[in-house]
Amino acid sequence: MTVNTTDRLAALRSLMKERNVDIYVVPSEDSHASEYIAECDARRAFISGFTGSAGTAVVTLDKAALATDGRYFNQASKQLDENWHLLKTGLQDVPTWQEWTADESAGGKSVGIDPTLISPAVADKLDGDIKKHGGAGLKAINENLVDLVWGDSRPPRPSEPVFLLGAKYSGKGTAEKLTNLRKELEKKKAAAFVVSMLDEIAWLFNLRGNDITYNPVFFSYAIVTKDSATLYVDESKLNDEVKQYLAENGTGIKPYNDLFKDTEILANAAKSTSEPDKPTKYLVSNKASWALKLALGGEKHMDEVRSPIGDAKAIKNETELEGMRRCHIRDGAALIKYFAWLEDQLINKKAKLDEVEAADQLEQFRSEQADFVGLSFDTISSTGPNGAIIHYKPERGACSVIDPNAIYLCDSGAQFYDGTTDVTRTLHFGQPTDAERKSYTLVLKGNIALDTAVFPKGTSGFALDALARQFLWKYGLDYRHGTGHGVGSFLNVHEGPIGIGTRKAYVDVPLAPGNVLSIEPGYYEDGNYGIRIENLAIVREVKTEHQFGDKPYLGFEHVTMVPYCRKLIDESLLTQEEKDWLNKSNEEIRKNMAGYFDGDQLTTEWLLRETSPF
Repeated sequence: MTVNTTDRLAALRSLMKERNVDIYVVPSEDSHASEYIAECDARRAFISGFTGSAGTAVVTLDKAALATDGRYFNQASKQLDENWHLLKTGLQDVPTWQEWTADESAGGKSVGIDPTLISPAVADKLDGDIKKHGGAGLKAINENLVDLVWGDSRPPRPSEPVFLLGAKYSGKGTAEKLTNLRKELEKKKAAAFVVSMLDEIAWLFNLRGNDITYNPVFFSYAIVTKDSATLYVDESKLNDEVKQYLAENGTGIKPYNDLFKDTEILANAAKSTSEPDKPTKYLVSNKASWALKLALGGEKHMDEVRSPIGDAKAIKNETELEGMRRCHIRDGAALIKYFAWLEDQLINKKAKLDEVEAADQLEQFRSEQADFVGLSFDTISSTGPNGAIIHYKPERGACSVIDPNAIYLCDSGAQFYDGTTDVTRTLHFGQPTDAERKSYTLVLKGNIALDTAVFPKGTSGFALDALARQFLWKYGLDYRHGTGHGVGSFLNVHEGPIGIGTRKAYVDVPLAPGNVLSIEPGYYEDGNYGIRIENLAIVREVKTEHQFGDKPYLGFEHVTMVPYCRKLIDESLLTQEEKDWLNKSNEEIRKNMAGYFDGDQLTTEWLLRETSPF
């Protein structure tokens, strides 16, 4: 649905003129660099009408541009009204939002941004680019102008309860995590680490919340020194059990809004110290905000680093890994039951179901599983051409009826106390075309190639990306998204710093045993269909005949337990090794589903058919 943004842009431009701002940048993120945000922080969506999770809006006094990546080109072109110009990031000769902003700043124009919504590195580079193009530079505007336009209609900031995630699920206590973090402070000769990422705080203190839909996190900051830890949070969210746990682990509690005041105090203390050997620099994540850098007194008193908490969190302990295995079996049972039910409804009962009605039933099946908490993101339930919209979101009352004679793509996930799931399956309930079967099988071959890859320790996700694309490339085909992302343990479904793709970050961070990430190649034909096959996999050490360079070798253990669509597989394109892999995978699925469908003839027959040997 397209939103008329004319009045909103007019109000924003009026505020810009009052503050001598010629260009105003509106990022997607919140003050914690969250990918998924609370409704009150959806400023870019409010001002532009584009609701995808990634993108940046830039508004001048007479133009407006929205930049997003290939996952959202289709969606953005449908949602933006005539006030907006779409910048298709990544396409040849299309400027990035930073380049577009710098070009527009020529002639001494000033560029403004809320400093809590941009990292220091991005702010510094943007400021330099603006000045190179003849602009006046980047200006921190401490009051968010979009919030002022939004006014009383802006949703309130959430204040959901925070709860303790016990050792049964977390596998490691806060005291041990704080000890390890303090070792990093000592190595880097730093006075403290200021923690701004919400999932890092949740993991560090073994706490979970519900302030952001689908992400079990809560609004907070933390400061950890060599002998103290302070959690900045609205204390009304904390019950007695949480308060006692924090006290037992040497952690104080202060109001959320005190963080910036306290960082300024830290900065002033660092400036005035007379002890030559006392650390005076503070560590912040390279995803921390420009506002935090300003509060800490600039580069002299802070170092931006890849967060040691993020690195530690990405390597799951044995309790977390076993939880991931268990929750994926339960999640697989729900998905298998759903796909059998959906086929029966569409083919045998001739039911008319729209995409949201189907997704509601999937959520119901998931909710019946043990330790279910909620979904991990909006279910992408998409029929036919909607599947070509990579991050399609069906809207209740305004979505398509599922066509049994078209490809159906379902990308969904759940939050369980013992883990987070994310799985995509593409199905056809009628008779697929030869072209659809070929495309699906090429994607499946890429998934198998990556799943079976063996690689030396130190290999990055960047180096592995081509394995999943190689079969599509042979036919001149490809897809415009990454091949894999990290996944949290009952945390965010997208978790850094690891992943598989061409992002620079994936070059810098090698995969390590204990990482959990997705493997999800795809293929999309605009206006026709989309195909994606996604499993979650654990990185583990594997035994090899040799160990060149005395390096360990790594591989993947997939944990997703959902079969592949038999109708869409062209066996003539599969090697014997690939057929053997499918047979082994299907046998594993049948074994793990034992007992889940007792008395359920419909689901049992569907499962046996879809996992029959090749």
